Amino acid sequence: MASHDKVALVTGAGTGVGRAAALALLGDGYRVVLAGRRAEPLQQVIAESGADPARALAVPTDVTDPASVAALFDRTVKAFGRLDLLFNNAGVGAPPINLEDLTLAQWQAAVDTNLTGPFLCTQHAFRIMKAQTPRGGRIINNGSISAHVPRPNSAPYTATKHAITGLTRATSLDGRKYDIACGQIDIGNAHTPMAARMADGVPQADGSIKPEPLMDVEHVGSTIRYMASLPLEANVQFVTVMATKMPFIGRG
Repeated sequence: MASHDKVALVTGAGTGVGRAAALALLGDGYRVVLAGRRAEPLQQVIAESGADPARALAVPTDVTDPASVAALFDRTVKAFGRLDLLFNNAGVGAPPINLEDLTLAQWQAAVDTNLTGPFLCTQHAFRIMKAQTPRGGRIINNGSISAHVPRPNSAPYTATKHAITGLTRATSLDGRKYDIACGQIDIGNAHTPMAARMADGVPQADGSIKPEPLMDVEHVGSTIRYMASLPLEANVQFVTVMATKMPFIGRG
C-alpha cells in the first residue's frame, strides 16, 4: 500500500458510495477522515480496509447540523494538520410518492442533507485549504444522473442534485484564487444498499415497472481515486459513471 501525507475527508462514508470511496482512498495511501451518522459502520470500513488505524479517523457527524460539521473539520485538522480532498457524498432520498403529496418536512430533509450539508462542508474546506501550506486542495461533489434526468416521483432528490451541479460550478470558479479545484461525479445504478432494489424492478417514465442493470460500486471508488490523483492544475469537472445498459440514454 502506498503512503503519503495527503488527507481526505469523506461524508456518508459508512455505506455504499462513501464506503467505496473511503476504501479506494485508504488503499491509495491517503489519511482518511470518515464521517457518517453512526460510528459502527465507519469503524467497520476502517477495519475492512486493512489500513494502519493511525491513518484513518471515524467521526460521527450530522451534515445538517452546523455545529456537528464544524466539529468534524476541527477534528480533521487536529488529527492530520491539513485537508487535501473533500468528497461531499452524504445524501438521502425522499419517499417515492406523488409530488403533490410530499410534506414540507420531507422536502426539507432532502434539501438539508443533499444541499445545505455539502455547502457547509465546502465552506469549512475553503477556510482550511486556502490557509494551509502547500495551499489548495480538491472538492468532489456526488451529483447523480438525476442531476440531468429525473426518475418518477423524485422531486426533492432531483432538485437537490440539480442544485449540487450549480454548487459545483460556483465552487470551481470561486476556488480558483485559492488553488482549490472542484469537480462532480454523477453515478448511475451502482450496486449499493440504496440501489439494490433496481434489480427487482423500479418505476419507469411510461409508468411501467422494470428491472435495471447495476454495476459494481468499486467502479465508483476507482473513479474517485483517479479524480483525486490529478495535480491541482488539472481537474475532472464532470464525469458520469454508470451501468452501461441502464435506461438513461434514449427515449421511452
